[in-house]
Amino acid sequence: MRITKKRHLEIAIENIPRFESPKIDLEQYPTSASIAADLLWNAKNLGDISNRSLIDLGCGTGVFAISSALLNARCAMGVDIDSSAIKIAKKTANNMKISNVKFITEDINNLENFDLENDSNLNNNSNNLNNNFNNYDYLKNLKFETAITNPPFGAQSRGKRGADRIFMKIALNLAKVVYSFHIAETKDFVTNFYENLGGNITHEFFYKFPLLNTYEFHTQESRDIEVIVLRVCKYI
Repeated sequence: MRITKKRHLEIAIENIPRFESPKIDLEQYPTSASIAADLLWNAKNLGDISNRSLIDLGCGTGVFAISSALLNARCAMGVDIDSSAIKIAKKTANNMKISNVKFITEDINNLENFDLENDSNLNNNSNNLNNNFNNYDYLKNLKFETAITNPPFGAQSRGKRGADRIFMKIALNLAKVVYSFHIAETKDFVTNFYENLGGNITHEFFYKFPLLNTYEFHTQESRDIEVIVLRVCKYI
């Protein structure tokens, strides 16, 4: 499937299944198709998707990884701690006959100590990647050109506040360019955090992120929160 229009991408994303049993401790809220399509289209126009290697940290059911593959990413990998979400992502990719996407069930914290200073940069090793795409030991040591991370916002008191920091650190360690979701009011903190990690904020994208009535304690049909997505480039 080759996608040439943003609306077609949005339609494709709408067909990707969401969480069957969302887990509150992981703050599993689906990203709307319109937001995902808009962000990926912007990333594509900035040269960060097509013919690029991409990792989606906290990928859920695979929306960003699968959609990136549809936009001609050279390869895409999704990582999530939730095995049930990964099962859905794998099934979706298989049903859509997408071969250049890989999903791994893993705790993001376990990625922090990977040796990423080897010669496995995907710019120079696309042949190795094609030959080793099902080799977990090879995949876990890769560097990527683009990372997308949509970590827990800490929007629920039951959620893990501060969980986004480990996602930020690992994303910038794994990739040259990071697209990072955050509550808009935390922009200054997040900007400073990335800059201290050696990142440079180049673009900002603002969205009204719908938190749907997902959990039993929700009393409203849905509510919107202001979200910012930062494009962060790693200083070389």
